[in-house]
Amino acid sequence: MAKLRTSWVCDGCGGVQVRWAGKCPDCGAWDSLKEFRHDAGSAPAADGAAPAWQGLASASPAVPLGQVEPLEAPRFATGVGELDRVLGGGCVPGSAILLGGDPGIGKSTLLLQALGHVAALGTPVLYASSEESAHQVKLRAERIESPSNAERDRHLYLLADTNIARILEQARTIKPAILAIDSIQLVSRHDLDALPGSMSQLRRCCLDAVQFAKSTGTVVIVVGHVTKEGDLAGPKLLEHMVDVVLSFEGDRHLAWRVVRGVKNRFGSTLEIGLFEMTGSGLEQVDEGAIAPDAVARAGCVSFPTLAGSRVLLAEIQSLVVAGILGSAKRKGSGVDANRLAMMIAVLERHGGLRLGDRDIYASVAGGLRIVEPAGDLAVCLAVAGAHLDRTLGRGTAAIGEVALSGEVRPTRQLLQRASEAVRRGCSALLVPAGQVGDLKSLAGKADIVGVTNVAQAIDQLGAVPSAVVQPSPRVSTRRG
Repeated sequence: MAKLRTSWVCDGCGGVQVRWAGKCPDCGAWDSLKEFRHDAGSAPAADGAAPAWQGLASASPAVPLGQVEPLEAPRFATGVGELDRVLGGGCVPGSAILLGGDPGIGKSTLLLQALGHVAALGTPVLYASSEESAHQVKLRAERIESPSNAERDRHLYLLADTNIARILEQARTIKPAILAIDSIQLVSRHDLDALPGSMSQLRRCCLDAVQFAKSTGTVVIVVGHVTKEGDLAGPKLLEHMVDVVLSFEGDRHLAWRVVRGVKNRFGSTLEIGLFEMTGSGLEQVDEGAIAPDAVARAGCVSFPTLAGSRVLLAEIQSLVVAGILGSAKRKGSGVDANRLAMMIAVLERHGGLRLGDRDIYASVAGGLRIVEPAGDLAVCLAVAGAHLDRTLGRGTAAIGEVALSGEVRPTRQLLQRASEAVRRGCSALLVPAGQVGDLKSLAGKADIVGVTNVAQAIDQLGAVPSAVVQPSPRVSTRRG
């Protein structure tokens, strides 16, 4: 039996150390080194011994770049349009995909829907569950709407097993187009003296699945849970081993779900997929469904944000209430907290607002997340409108990056953002003054207002329309 060697792998950066330490020497994370056992035969040779690679012939000799024939990777769609959008148009044969998300967010439901669409076309697929029995998976599958249940039931194979060797052996027998392993945390190898979910088991099982995908051309989808810190459970090494890393985000108690690409060797990582959780599974959401409310309200500003190749018209909301000077709160949901604090400082210095003793909260409606600087102007106007109890008016959107000097700077792809906002019903646009000429094609369709700095943008805020009646404190205004 091969002698096992013990190393220590960092959960945060994947760095390997020869001994345990309280702090990782590479990334500085505390208590992140986990025990990892591997075959000592892969260790460097001792002094005086011949290197392990000496005498080996290369299976594929090196060739010049010009002699490499281009390979067109054929994709096939999963049938779930929003998922295919994030993947770059579909699955690439032989690729390994890591899908991560909070427990109960809907990862298994999304996988069953995608596998059901592929199986309905007569293509065999295999769903291996290490957490549930085949009967439990069948009950979930029956609740999910499918284009052809009879055809799906013949070609969708279920396997309840935790042994990676048996799972891959069944995959070799069935020869599916897609193999889904849900989840990698409970899958193990019997020849490793480690518990499922440990560093050794995670790395070896994931490596076996990736090697199976490359050797057979099967698309392997591995499900991974997310820790309380929001990271995929296991080391970063798992993300380096796979081709695509998808993050399934959203509050399990709300309907909205977002699939975001973290890593994609075959496409862009800027695309997002929008879903809504219903009783019959995940339904794809049209971007028009998350459009802002048509009624103008103080503290609410529309902003067309870029999500890959499309534009989503988001609504940035803000609430400003009395706080304590010196310990005022600044909380953000869907917006960068550090960027929010910078915009508040700009409003105090260049906008003439006193916000030092105010608690400020900002969020993005619909569960979206905005991190691009082009949303700075909308954030500033939302905070200023909530503080002054003034609004931009119905059908007005704001686009622009705000510098620390208070200047409103140009932003990228302004015409695409503005055109989509007008198509969605916006009748007025606040844009950087230097880019007004780029929107000549929208003349007559919307009022284009150029602003140079934050003070000019705040001057565009008007009084709250009298038609907007403030609700009684006893009446719930929570939107379903």
